[in-house]
Amino acid sequence: MKAAALYSFGGPEVLTLTDLDEPHAGPGQVRVRVKAAGVQHFDAGIRQGWAPPSVDLGIPVVPGNEFAGVVDQVGEGVTGLPEGSEVLGYTTLGSYAEYVVAPADQIVHKPAGMPWDIAGGFSANGQGAHLCLREMKVGPGDTVLIHAAAGALGTFAVQLALAWGADTVIGTASEANHDYLRSIGAVPVTYGEGLVERVRALAPDGVDAAMDNAGPEALRASVELVKDKNRIRTMISDEAAEELGVPALGPGRSVERLLELIEIYEQGKIRLHIRNAYPLDRAADAHRDLESGHGHGKLVLTGLTALRPARP
Repeated sequence: MKAAALYSFGGPEVLTLTDLDEPHAGPGQVRVRVKAAGVQHFDAGIRQGWAPPSVDLGIPVVPGNEFAGVVDQVGEGVTGLPEGSEVLGYTTLGSYAEYVVAPADQIVHKPAGMPWDIAGGFSANGQGAHLCLREMKVGPGDTVLIHAAAGALGTFAVQLALAWGADTVIGTASEANHDYLRSIGAVPVTYGEGLVERVRALAPDGVDAAMDNAGPEALRASVELVKDKNRIRTMISDEAAEELGVPALGPGRSVERLLELIEIYEQGKIRLHIRNAYPLDRAADAHRDLESGHGHGKLVLTGLTALRPARP
């Protein structure tokens, strides 16, 4: 099979299209012919040689931790996912490829009306935002601050907070992305120096909860703005969180969480903008786009031919 793999760690250029042996479904697993795979900052960390303690980065490494496609091989003991099923799911590695094998309990049926590129980029950021907001106990009447709200993770977080009854969601972003934030229901605010004062002007009664997707300075601003640190979480600033007394985010990807997200999507309360769709042989360009810090929405890989044209 073709895969975007790396044989050394470093910049985007280490991701190259290569031929690898096809994987096969073992007991409790299914093999999926991939139609689309999401591109994550997690994947960029893998590319640079970082990995969670439980993950062995044996060369070659195929990144990719979310996918959508068609089941084409079913392992022993698997029921409810016959060959030909259109699905989406998650794993830790392996999705930047024509085939991925994953445990059956990490895969769900794709809604018939969900486009492949949306499905391929739905699971990881959606579950991250869901976990974060649930731990923050976001609900009716809240004023919520989402840092880096125009990215894929922020896009999910803004819409989930509103779906769960938040009165106001304030989202930080560059001015170029303010119209996008308004389109998904957020009140935009420019990040950078003076952020705390700008947010206070928008929320004179205070901020109830805050989610950091931007970095330590955003987390420090959140601590100034939110009275209860138990209602603050960070997705990226673990050291700063420990220093500031902000609770660490727990584990939480699950099929149950993914199914709840799909239900909210089918209710029309979540929409995911695909910023760019790259063919598999341009995975390096997708990572360059990811790390540019520009644009809004989600990046995906879509096999050897992009479902939508990517920018040059």
